[in-house]
Amino acid sequence: MAASELIQGDDDVGPHLEVNVATVSPPTPPRPPRLSNGNPPRHTSSPPPPTETHDGKKQERSKLSSLFQQNQLIHSLSSGLRKHCDYVKISVPEERANRLPSEWWKTGVAFLYALFNLVFTTVIITVVHERVPDKSVSPPLPDKFFDYVDRVPWAFNVTEVNGLILSGLWLFQWLFLKHKSIVLRRCFFLIGTLYMYRCVTMYITTLPVPGKHMVCAPKLYNDSTGKIWRILRMISGGGLSLTGSHLMCGDFLYSGHTVMCTLSYLFIKEYSPRWMWWYHWFCWLLSASGVLCILIGHEHYSIDVVIGYFATTRTFWWYHTMANTHTLRQASNNYLSRTWWNPIFNFLERNVQTTVPIMFSWPVNLPSSCRQRYRIVEGGRDE
Repeated sequence: MAASELIQGDDDVGPHLEVNVATVSPPTPPRPPRLSNGNPPRHTSSPPPPTETHDGKKQERSKLSSLFQQNQLIHSLSSGLRKHCDYVKISVPEERANRLPSEWWKTGVAFLYALFNLVFTTVIITVVHERVPDKSVSPPLPDKFFDYVDRVPWAFNVTEVNGLILSGLWLFQWLFLKHKSIVLRRCFFLIGTLYMYRCVTMYITTLPVPGKHMVCAPKLYNDSTGKIWRILRMISGGGLSLTGSHLMCGDFLYSGHTVMCTLSYLFIKEYSPRWMWWYHWFCWLLSASGVLCILIGHEHYSIDVVIGYFATTRTFWWYHTMANTHTLRQASNNYLSRTWWNPIFNFLERNVQTTVPIMFSWPVNLPSSCRQRYRIVEGGRDE
């Protein structure tokens, strides 16, 4: 007779072990013949039981005991693996992780580049201020926008408020970006480059004041100490009229307020999800109204605003076209690579091997109890 048993643990499903146990029944002795009176013949002694039966039982018991020991070993191993292998760390491949390296030291270099050009701008404004002709000698130049729109005194304050709001929104958005370093060094490079262009245009062409309402600080001529104090005062106040730090004239071509309003909007739109269209439209309205109020306040000529807009948008789009289209970097027929700042671009973007995705993360690391370090991989269990 053949029997099949399934040996498994009570609380866990272990490997199925099928055991075939064959029981060997002893051969039945032949029945003694009966006589006519029904009584069997008498024997003096019965034959001894065969020894094969006892040997078979011993073998069966040894097999069963070994199978039980194997089952206990498998059960202990499976329970140990279950305790230590529920959490599996999934690491990003090294090649993929290195496609977007942070390289904060490059961001520091870009910051120094932007800081130098911003400080140099205040120096140029101080120098140009001494060359601005007096309003009584050189009246404002004719401007078509001024012919149709009268000056609104508070309009320029709206421009600066909108610029501060846009800058604050961009700073808040940047704090939650995952690839902060790459985005920030792009921002620093563009700010530094645009203000360097502004230094050149301001210095080579000095325009008269756009309106007789403007009050310019007195000229210092050879007073070097007074000029240094003016530079420090302008830097401390951010060059804003709201802070009372901007009392010098001559920084007209082109408009720095147009640069900041336009550049803030471009970065906000570029590094935010496309489904946030309402956020994009709100920032666009702030930027457009801020630029328009520069002209309504008669603080800049129309050409100052137009050149500022074109310089900002074209430089931003050229840089990001090169950054997001990697086939252009080494192409021989890429005319964008002929810009003077292409070596600086290669230095900043050399190790950025893919387009920067729009991903957000917490600006500071949360405690280990509040964040998930590992992904839990749960395997299916057969019940």
